[in-house]
Parts: sequence; structure tokens; C-alpha cells
Amino acid sequence: MSFDLIVKGGLLPDGRQADIAIAKGLIAAVEPGITAEAAEVIDATGKLVSQPLIDCHFHMDATLSYGTPRVNASGTLLEGIALWGELKKLQSREDIVARAMDYCRQAMGKGVLAIRSHVDVTDPTFRTVEGLLEVRDRIKGKMDLQLVAFPQDGWLRAPGAEAAVIRALDAGVDIVGGIPHFERTMADGAIAVRAACRIAAERGLMVDLHCDETDDPLSRHIETLAAETIAFGLQGRVAGSHLTSMHSMDNYYVSKLIPLIAEARVAAIANPLINITLQGRADTYPKRRGMTRVPELLAAGVTVAFGQDCVMDPWYPLGSGDMLDVAHMGLHVALMTGTDQMRRAFQMVTEAPAQVMGLNFGLHPGARGSLVVYDCATPIDALRLRPARTVVVSDGAVVARTAPAVTQAVL
Repeated sequence: MSFDLIVKGGLLPDGRQADIAIAKGLIAAVEPGITAEAAEVIDATGKLVSQPLIDCHFHMDATLSYGTPRVNASGTLLEGIALWGELKKLQSREDIVARAMDYCRQAMGKGVLAIRSHVDVTDPTFRTVEGLLEVRDRIKGKMDLQLVAFPQDGWLRAPGAEAAVIRALDAGVDIVGGIPHFERTMADGAIAVRAACRIAAERGLMVDLHCDETDDPLSRHIETLAAETIAFGLQGRVAGSHLTSMHSMDNYYVSKLIPLIAEARVAAIANPLINITLQGRADTYPKRRGMTRVPELLAAGVTVAFGQDCVMDPWYPLGSGDMLDVAHMGLHVALMTGTDQMRRAFQMVTEAPAQVMGLNFGLHPGARGSLVVYDCATPIDALRLRPARTVVVSDGAVVARTAPAVTQAVL
């Protein structure tokens, strides 16, 4: 038997050593000592091999725009939103496509083979949606791009926002989005949550809402999202992104909230780099970290993933597209430094986001033939060192190679 590609001698995240054979874009075998021939053989002896890194929360329509038309002087979420309002009036569809393609190349080199991007549908020119639909078509077959119809200026607060969401979905955008905490009142936020879930149920789609991205402990739209998920039968198809208000909530209330989230099978997507940068800005000392209650959600059986959120845009001046940086920060903020916890943090940028996005990735026969080879031996070393991704394979084809850095130190 002959395969298209065999990765030899790699160390799987669970510590086993195995060869991985890929045929017709799918993993055909994972076992030691595969002797069959292949069109290409990759020697990964002693190196970590994992399923792809995944970013399940990003804003690709704004990425790599830092400094245009100005920088976010206060560093706050609200100034970032206002700045984005200025930028989206200036940028062309060609600008959006060029920046997004540049970012995809960078991310692919880091082993990222799937991204879920929220796309602002409240731009009346619709060029944000058209631009990212074009990008999705261009990268198809190498990288998965899921698009969320995101009314950045509010479902009820922005005139015609619901119609814009529907227009985007009709054009081919994949997922229903929203930002209930940005509505004028808590009651309006609840209406927005219900409307998003209703449309998703009618169309058989997933939901991913920016939810409670605030320091206000009384911002409780995640409760409404979980309840409406159950009411509309959307269990397993809904994600609440950010959930930063949970960091500040009363512990007794959270003791009731987390079981409801688990019952509704709502996934939680934390964005460590951005959550700890934008939250707590009005605090003196002690300053709140702002990231949601990751260990507690995990303990309750909730699917929790980490997202990048922003790279060099109106909200964040840094970022490289490396999901290992995200997980590295996440485990620090969540105090997840136990051995099993660090391994779990690695899963939160590989296995968990694949589950959130409904992608058939994994290192087992029948999974898509997509994987990453690292210049290290274990998931914990990957988080510690953020080493070169020496080979990136997408659906059986090598799409990126990086030579490890060589350092010569003289003592």
C-alpha cells in the first residue's frame, strides 16, 4: 500500500511515538513502524506532532491596521470601537483582502489552519463582508475560515443591524453573531440575544456572541444566552466569547450560572491577551485580570477554548498570530501551572477550538490529514518555548516549513 505522505517517528501530545500516514487528504493510519511507501516522507523523530492550532475568535477585517487612521491612545475597548468606526469608513475592500491574506500567511506559518473571524456587518458599504468572503474563497483547501455576522455597533443600537446580519448570512457568512452588552440597556441586550438564537434556529446555524466583555459584574447576558440556547434547541451549537464579567461576578451567582452554561452546552471562548489588556482599565489597585473563570468552567465540563482576538488593530498594538503565545498567557492568567493543566491549555488551542468550530481534526484514522510538527518534544515545551513549526500539513499537503533558529553562544 502506498500513501501520499508519512510523518515518521513523531511524538504525539499524549507521549506516544507513532508514524502518521495520510492518503487522499485523510489520516489513514497512526501506529509505530509504518513501512509502506509514500510520495513524501517527513522525519519527525523525537519531535512533537499535533493536530493544527486553531484560532476560534478573531477580527480579520481589522487586522494589521494599527495606526490607521490613528492609534488607540487610551488603550480602552470603547476607544477601540470608536476608532474602528473611523477605519471602516476609510478602508477599501482591496485593503481588507490584502491585510487578511497577509495575516493568513503569517498564521499558517505558525501552524494555524483554521480561524473563526467575526466580520462587522454594520458597515453600510458591505465591503467587510465581501472582502472576507473573497479571502475565504482564496484560502480554501489550505486553511478553514469561518465567518461570524457581527453587528459591531449593536443589534438594536445600530439602525438596520438585524437586516444586515440576515444579508450577510444570505451572502454566505456562516454564523450568527452579536454584542448584547453594547446595547443601550440590559433589556435590549436580552432581546438581541433572543433574536440571534431565533435566526440561528430557523436557519440551522451556529451562534457566537461577544458576551459580557465588560468589568460590570451585573452584565449577565451569558445567562440569557444559555437559557435561549436551551429554549431554541441549540445545545452544542453556541459559544459565548469573552465572558469577562464573570471575573467580577458574585461567587454565589456564578455557582448557579456555570451549571446552566454546562447544561446548555454553551462553549466559552476566552481571549487572554486582549481580555487582560482591555479589562480593569478603570481600576486603581488591585487591578482585575478580567479573563473569565477558565478553571471553574473546565471543572464543570464546559468546552473552553482560547482565541487570539486581535493583532495590530484598533484594540491591540501587538500580536503575531501564534496561538502558543495565547495559550502561554492564558495558563498564566488562569493560574494553570500544574502539569495536567498546562497540557489542557495546549488542548485549548488545538482540540477544544476544533470542537467549537465543528472541524474533523485529530490524530486518528479518518480525521483530516492536517497536522503540525514542532521543534520540541512535548506540549509543555511547546508552550514554554514557542518553537518553530518545522512542517505544517493541511489536508495531506505541506503548506509551510520553518527552519529552527540556530544560536551560537560563547561563554
